[in-house]
Amino acid sequence: MQKLIMIFLTILLISVAQVKAQSTPDAELIKQTALDYIEGWYEGNPERMERALHPELAKRIVRTDARGRNSLGQMGALTLVQLVRSGDGKSTAKEKQQKDVTVLDVFGSSASAKVIASDWIDYLHLAKWNGRWVIVNVLWEMKPTK
Repeated sequence: MQKLIMIFLTILLISVAQVKAQSTPDAELIKQTALDYIEGWYEGNPERMERALHPELAKRIVRTDARGRNSLGQMGALTLVQLVRSGDGKSTAKEKQQKDVTVLDVFGSSASAKVIASDWIDYLHLAKWNGRWVIVNVLWEMKPTK
């Protein structure tokens, strides 16, 4: 019983923290930056993507080979903007475009957000840079194929 109460309290605290993060004055601006990022991808709109990113963005994924060894895949802002410009994201049908954004935490000029897209999940680190929110880091993971 005591274990059940502890689990309930932990879930409650996490929920309260997320609600608090989503209600900060900058939460809407952070959400808009995340939407510029994911909608810019789907629309093939390099201006929206570029606006969302810090020029020194690091986007990374942990890949596992057939032998179970990990490697780190990495791209920067320029590569990501070029992929958008080439229209890679436009291949996702409109009805399959998922773009759920959750602001996880905000503290001063730093924030964390989660984007659930059609085939992957992105964890974003954002910074308030020259008065606007930009994405500095992305750690992402592909969703399992069905």
